[in-house]
Amino acid sequence: MAGRPTRRPATLAMTSTLPDIDVLAVSTLGGETMGTTWSVRICASPALDLHRLHARIQRELDRIVAQMSTWRGDSDISRYNEAAAGYAQALPAEFSQVLTCALDIAGQSGGAYDPTIAPLVDAWGFGAHSAGPRIPDEATLQAAHARVDWRTLRSHFDPPQLRQPGGLRLDLSAIAKGYGVDRVAACLRDAGVPGALAEVGGELYGYGIKPDGGRWRVLVESAPDEAADDTHPPRVVILDGKAIATSGDRWHHFQQDGTRYAHTLDPRSGRPVVHAAAAVSVIADDAMRADGWATALTVMGAGEGHAFAQRHGLAARFLIRSAGGLRESMTPAFERQLAA
Repeated sequence: MAGRPTRRPATLAMTSTLPDIDVLAVSTLGGETMGTTWSVRICASPALDLHRLHARIQRELDRIVAQMSTWRGDSDISRYNEAAAGYAQALPAEFSQVLTCALDIAGQSGGAYDPTIAPLVDAWGFGAHSAGPRIPDEATLQAAHARVDWRTLRSHFDPPQLRQPGGLRLDLSAIAKGYGVDRVAACLRDAGVPGALAEVGGELYGYGIKPDGGRWRVLVESAPDEAADDTHPPRVVILDGKAIATSGDRWHHFQQDGTRYAHTLDPRSGRPVVHAAAAVSVIADDAMRADGWATALTVMGAGEGHAFAQRHGLAARFLIRSAGGLRESMTPAFERQLAA
């Protein structure tokens, strides 16, 4: 979620060892954004002004927070959420791009991902101004659920403007970090960086080559209990003009009266996802879509989600808890991205 405390640590670790050569050097930059951290590893000329590049990246991320953070009362999204019925808000190009993608994923997923989910997020105590996770009473839950419908948003979105019909509240937390990664990568390309691995809160995008001529390789670290389970070998993927994002109940859950509740909410039922996968990783051409689809597939569940991903050619990996331990399921598109 843009501008809120991070919901999870980085889910992927870089595995490459980079040689020291004269022509190109590898440098690392990093900072804070969206309640989490950002980092980049760049392969570029030693003459590149790293201080200027760092400032440019930070400004880009700060602009996204100023537009899409529900944790800032003065953000574009907060102003829209609090606006009266009939208000027409002009949207910055970045906001409009993210909203367009969000509606596309909402439509294709049948509402498994829904950017109007904010009333449910608040009802379950996960919102920016909530006291903490809680189980809402039925009346509160039904009232919140009645205000969640991505189709209402679509009918009021006329880029680059969004009308407030009254009570419509947006939450782009399942897609904003991914978009941040894409914008960081765009900054690096614009600066002439020939190869880089960009990361925001665990979502990554890699392009170009390292000084040794190799591609960026990342280790998919999907669940804490996976390290103790030697059933599945480590999964390493190559990112060459590709992004990867991971979602799952490792980072999104609370317990009450002995019951585990996932922070990932199903917009279709208004309730936490039942039997959420330990982790769902998605590889896509951009991190924004990888981020959004990781959430949508998590909501669908391992069975429905895997079938959907396979039907639509999505590169997805599911890690499911079962009585016999962790069970892994990958689509053919994901398997093709694995390092040899």
